[in-house]
Amino acid sequence: MTQNEMVTSISVAELVREIAQALVDEPTAVDVQSVSREDNTVLKLKVAPQDVGKVIGKQGRTARSVRTILGAVSMKLHHRYTLDILEEDDEL
Repeated sequence: MTQNEMVTSISVAELVREIAQALVDEPTAVDVQSVSREDNTVLKLKVAPQDVGKVIGKQGRTARSVRTILGAVSMKLHHRYTLDILEEDDEL
């Protein structure tokens, strides 16, 4: 991974963190880990247990919207980004 790709991954993770912090009641509990692989980067989002529903939204609409934004970023940067929303029993 080049330095430019590393900066981009950090920027995309920061974008997801900012979106999540705007949605939840406990913005300090938001954590985004970036796991890079050859052809894609997985962003693992963890929020406070009571905020998981806010990040997912009714029928998954909010999560789908964030994933749509990541899809647009993926097209622009020519690198696939995916989002995993972790629940309290999942590990980063």
